Amino acid sequence: MPEQRPGDRPTLEAVAARAGVSRATASRVVNGGDGVRAHLVDRVSAAIRELGYVPNHAARTLVTRRTGAVAVIIAEPEVRIFSDPFFSRQVRGISKELTAHDMQLVLLLVEDRGDYDRIERYLAGGHVDGALAFSLHTDDPLPAITRRIGMPTVYGGRPGWTSAPGEPGGGVAYVDADNRGGARDAVRYLLARGRERIAHIAGPLDQTSAADRLSGYRDVLPDADPGLVAEGDFTAAGGARAMAELLDRRAGIDAVFAANDLMATGALRVLRERGRTVPADVAVIGFDDAEPVAESADPPLTTVRQDIEGMGRLMARLLLGTLGGIRGEGIAAGPVITETALVRRASA
Repeated sequence: MPEQRPGDRPTLEAVAARAGVSRATASRVVNGGDGVRAHLVDRVSAAIRELGYVPNHAARTLVTRRTGAVAVIIAEPEVRIFSDPFFSRQVRGISKELTAHDMQLVLLLVEDRGDYDRIERYLAGGHVDGALAFSLHTDDPLPAITRRIGMPTVYGGRPGWTSAPGEPGGGVAYVDADNRGGARDAVRYLLARGRERIAHIAGPLDQTSAADRLSGYRDVLPDADPGLVAEGDFTAAGGARAMAELLDRRAGIDAVFAANDLMATGALRVLRERGRTVPADVAVIGFDDAEPVAESADPPLTTVRQDIEGMGRLMARLLLGTLGGIRGEGIAAGPVITETALVRRASA
C-alpha cells in the first residue's frame, strides 16, 4: 500500500488496500453499484470511515452520470422571492427532502426573460440531474426548455397547458394545492357569516393558482357583480391597490377574499385608511397561511392554509422517484393535489 503522508487526501486506492479488495470493487461500493457482496460492502464502508475518504465529485459523475444536484428554478424577480414567505417555505421543504437523500440544491432565479438563455445553458451543461420549477406564468419558456434538453422536471403548481386541476397534462409531474376548493371554502364561510357583497382580489391571472382561486370564487357566486373582482399581483402593495379600486367602484363591500395573505394585508391597510373596521364593517380572508404574515396581521388573518413546506417535499420526492431514487408510499408519479383548510382568526 503506498505510504500516505499526514495531510494527504485519502485515495480510492488507499480505501481498497485498507479493505483488502480491488480498486474496482471499492469503486462500485463508493458509487452505489450493484453486485458487491454484503461483507465486502461492510469492509469498504469501514475503510472509508477510518480513512475519512471523500469521493472525487468529478470522477464520480463520470462513473454514475449523475451530479447529485437538483436545480430549483423560481420564475419570479428576486425582490418577490425574498419578500414573500411562500417561496422560503417551499424551498425549505425541497431542501429538507434533498438533504435527506444526499442531494445538493442549486437555486436559479429569473429576474427577466433574458435569464432563460443562461438557465438553458446551465441545465444543458450537465450540472444537475433534474429540475424543480415553480411560480410559472402562462407564457413561461421554461417547460419548452426542459423538454428540449430532456431534463427531468417537476413543477410546483398546475402548469398552464393542463386544462383542469389534476389532469395529467401530457404526463407532466406537478404538485399543487386544491386552490379552487380552498377558495370555495373561503367564500362559503363568508356567506355563512351573513356577508352579502363579497369582493375578490385575484392574483395575476396568467398563473394557474390565481385563475383557479378566481374560479372557486365564481363557483360559489356565479352571478356576482364583475365590479367586485380586481386583479392584484400577489404583493401587499398590489393588494392595497386592488382594495382601493374595489372601494372606489363598490362602496358597499362587506367582505373580501384575497388570493394570498400578502394581498390581504394590503387590503387591511387600505380598509383602515378608509375608516372601515375589520371584521365589523368588512370581513377579510386570505390564502396561504404562510408564517408570519397571517398571524401577525392586524387583526390576525382568517385564511386558507396550504401545506407549502410539505408541497416542496413532495416535489422533491417526485423528482427523486423519476431519477431512480425514492418514491414514498402513496406518492403517485403524476399530478399530486394537496388538501387545504380554512383557519379562522379575527379578520372574518
